[in-house]
Amino acid sequence: MEYLKSEMKMEFQAISENEGFARVAVGAFIAVLNPTVDELADIKTAVSEAVTNCIIHGYEQQEGSIWIQCKIEGNQVEIAITDSGRGIRNVEQAREPLFTTKPELERSGMGFAFMEAFMDELEVVSKVGEGTCVTMRKTIG
Repeated sequence: MEYLKSEMKMEFQAISENEGFARVAVGAFIAVLNPTVDELADIKTAVSEAVTNCIIHGYEQQEGSIWIQCKIEGNQVEIAITDSGRGIRNVEQAREPLFTTKPELERSGMGFAFMEAFMDELEVVSKVGEGTCVTMRKTIG
């Protein structure tokens, strides 16, 4: 396969019904790399977790937008999922397995742990009152 370089950007409303849309859109974009079923499932799960975090924690189920930017360079996929919600006070604490700020919603606190497990790299940048950007990378093949 020749060296591939491609990019996609999209914005959508931060509602739970759009979580599936985000999964499918990212899956369709990376299909050109011919990922295995497992690689595709891993990426779609990580995207779901990041988008759900934006909806539940970033916007607390209020109005807002989510932006996804995907890049393919060679056989590496980079996915950045951004919101302009409330931000995360303590990113390190939020990344701890089982930590949740929404136990009343029966949140497991495993979102970041799943993202980390399913992707090769995970970077979280957040500023209270301004929002959060989760960037994930995975090499296909």
